[in-house]
Amino acid sequence: MRSLTYSELIRGNRDFRNLLAGQFISELGNWFNFIAALGLVRLVSDASPLAAGLFFVARLIPFAIMSPIAGTFVDRFSRRQVMIVTDVARTVIALAFLFVKDPNDLWIAYTATILLHTLGAFFDGAKNAAAPNLTGREGLLAGTALLFSTKFLLMAVGSALGGWASAAFGYQVAFIINAASFLISAYTVWLIPEDAVKQKTAGDTAERRTFLSDLKEGFVYSVKNHFALTILIMNMIWATGGGAINVIFERLGGVYYAESEGWNPDVAVAILWTATGFGITLGMMIAHRTSIWLDRAGKHRSFIGWTLIAHGLIFAVGGFVPTLWLFTILIFVSRAVVGVEYAVQETLFQRSLPDQIRGRISTLDRGAEMTVFGISTFAASELMYYITPQTLTYASGILSAFAGVVWFIRERTKTTGQPWD
Repeated sequence: MRSLTYSELIRGNRDFRNLLAGQFISELGNWFNFIAALGLVRLVSDASPLAAGLFFVARLIPFAIMSPIAGTFVDRFSRRQVMIVTDVARTVIALAFLFVKDPNDLWIAYTATILLHTLGAFFDGAKNAAAPNLTGREGLLAGTALLFSTKFLLMAVGSALGGWASAAFGYQVAFIINAASFLISAYTVWLIPEDAVKQKTAGDTAERRTFLSDLKEGFVYSVKNHFALTILIMNMIWATGGGAINVIFERLGGVYYAESEGWNPDVAVAILWTATGFGITLGMMIAHRTSIWLDRAGKHRSFIGWTLIAHGLIFAVGGFVPTLWLFTILIFVSRAVVGVEYAVQETLFQRSLPDQIRGRISTLDRGAEMTVFGISTFAASELMYYITPQTLTYASGILSAFAGVVWFIRERTKTTGQPWD
């Protein structure tokens, strides 16, 4: 099957352009918020590892817990309206960070973070479920790569600009930009017609089914479908190591390299996230040509497994390097490798899911991954009292690489069909 190129999809699909534009603006604001909020927590807590760990948990766990519920919700109701309402609500909540002045106000930062990422679970569930309808089957690979590469490109640009803005103008400016970005995103989603984001199916029984029965259906599908379960298990295994990246960047960039090389802590952390964003973006942008080659060579199985192993081992090597710039280069390469892998993997996964259940399965997968990610992040923050950030980097890379081993094991036991059929 022919896949549309990036330019063909963008030029010929106004509704997808609007969704992409909204994500571009809101993700830019999100990364302004992340760098500023992390810096604010570091400042008022006197660089407490526990305070940073709680901040990361507040970002990850609510998203993880709410994702299966959000997926069921967006399969039953208007995906467009969910995106608009959550964006408007996040506009208000993002301004709450302006009231954090001292350690006694940290609860405001944690509460606002929890609310932002709870609503984010609904927005992402609706966006991810709607995207295949906007792109069509031929445009799904390009659409997936563009949506995710844009997300991570804005990780790079937003982190860099957020670090600069926080250092130059203070954290308040970043929080205001974040709030404004949600409002602009809501407007771009409003421009998309309702019938473009969800298929109309004959005999739809959503209104006659209970919410819990739909939620159960998503869990049952994920367990019984071999490919869906493989993706679920593999991503959870990856997250056992991947969750530590938040703490690694904070402690190596914001503390270790800041002290040993004289970096501004916010700038050092922003550099690492910028390298991550640009690396993943590069990987996803070459995914289109990579997928064409994989289709011809029939190499999807080995490609996904080996790239997962390679990216983790490259990341682990970062624990041995003495400077921020060398570490940044390894982060960039590692994220580029996993970026192209993820674009291929996610496209195969989305193609395998029926529209009426896509929201539930994709958010369940994401939620399970984020649950492990959050637990791993908090565990990593506690380990900082006992081990060095370098040791944590070795362990993180090796655990993430094991996801590729799990992929090979699951594919060897597969009994029916190919996941990319």
